[in-house]
Amino acid sequence: MSKSELIVMLTHNDYTVENAYDIFEACKDSKAKYWGFKDKGISIEEMKNLFAYMKQCGKTTFLEIVEYTEPECLEGARLAVDCGCDILMGTKFFPSVNEFCIKHNLKYMPFAGDITDRPSILKGNIEDIVNEAKFHSSHGVFGFDLLGYRYVGDPVELIHTFVTQLELPVCIAGSLDTYEKLDVIKAISPWAITVGSAFFDNKFEGTFSEQIDKVYDYIN
Repeated sequence: MSKSELIVMLTHNDYTVENAYDIFEACKDSKAKYWGFKDKGISIEEMKNLFAYMKQCGKTTFLEIVEYTEPECLEGARLAVDCGCDILMGTKFFPSVNEFCIKHNLKYMPFAGDITDRPSILKGNIEDIVNEAKFHSSHGVFGFDLLGYRYVGDPVELIHTFVTQLELPVCIAGSLDTYEKLDVIKAISPWAITVGSAFFDNKFEGTFSEQIDKVYDYIN
């Protein structure tokens, strides 16, 4: 069975924390190879500097955009390119955003399903969410950002159905804050998960770096 990657998100309640650079500096030698943050909370200059430093440290970098209109999503994609990050997560799927990402060799993982609010929640029928993603799969996206534990229905059924029916990488993002939820992840083995707020809320007990290694080891 394939293992899941851990993407450490330097975010709390869907906003990048002000001391993101310092936290990364303190935790850069932890086991996580994938790191990212959101489009809100720190300045663009700080974002560029942090992404550059992460890449200098050999990390794969992610920017997650929590926006829902086409202009805002396109602006988020431009921001990801300007910051030099590796993978754009989030945004609702728009052909214009997808084409921009392809043109600029930016891997694109849009949200799946009907997303609203911030922190985000996911609505919709599971079959519809899966079928929409299958349709977008044929347009060159790298994978999908699935807010499994922000789903208003049965999150386990959604995650299992989505991951087993999609052939592209799936990242389960948002509200992964208990070992019970990590057990679901271990059983289903999506490509990756994000954990952010749970580390800041000390849900896995320990220093930030200790929590990262605990979760990394647990899912692998």
